[in-house]
Amino acid sequence: MAWFILIIAGILEAFGIAMINQLSKTRNWQTVLLLILGFGSSLALLSYALRSLPMGTAYAVWTGIGVVVGTLIGMFVYGESKDWKRLVFIAVVLSATIGLKLISS
Repeated sequence: MAWFILIIAGILEAFGIAMINQLSKTRNWQTVLLLILGFGSSLALLSYALRSLPMGTAYAVWTGIGVVVGTLIGMFVYGESKDWKRLVFIAVVLSATIGLKLISS
């Protein structure tokens, strides 16, 4: 269950990052609220997951998920580059994140 919570926390972190990008384009209270909710929820879920997962592994997986999902949001929502080299390195980060999960107890 902690791993599932950690994955949701990583996705919410990426959502918070997307809201920072959105806030730089349109400054309104709804975006600020979504940014606070995204990061607040992400940190609360990370804190919950840390009760049963090792800190180093959980933090690495949380940030890895945030990096991958945030980059994909940037590519598909905000029109950032979809260069094959960029996709290869996203796959490397994702592979390392999965590897950490597989070797953790």
